[in-house]
Amino acid sequence: MNKKIKIKRIDKSLPLPEYKTKGAVAFDIYSRIGAEIKPQEIKLLPTNLIIKVPAGHFLLIASRSGTFKKGLMMANNIGIVDQDFNGPEDEINFAAYNFSAKLVKIEVGERIAQGLIIPVKKVVWQETEKISEKSRGGFGSTGKK
Repeated sequence: MNKKIKIKRIDKSLPLPEYKTKGAVAFDIYSRIGAEIKPQEIKLLPTNLIIKVPAGHFLLIASRSGTFKKGLMMANNIGIVDQDFNGPEDEINFAAYNFSAKLVKIEVGERIAQGLIIPVKKVVWQETEKISEKSRGGFGSTGKK
């Protein structure tokens, strides 16, 4: 069953997020503005969206492969939108980093990111002095002989 989620678009002429194929697990998110991003520059692109993430969930924002092909990546790698980030001024932004050597242009309404609504389980920490008898070998050790 699909869950209904409250959403507000700043510019009603731009589409709601949508799943582009029947098998898509993430919905596409668009840029509300046109922009030019210089090489090595980070620019915030407003997504036109304020989303009421349901209790017990978070919204994960990630780059699209098409955004990467243009020479852009998400500056903070992924975005996490909390359940309480939905006030009147809480438009979600995409932090675009131009890693290429060329100017990258973004058009109004261009797909720049994808989002997933994901359940979350909060934990309670139980501090201890020792967790395991043996260490695995450290950062990057999997598969080493």
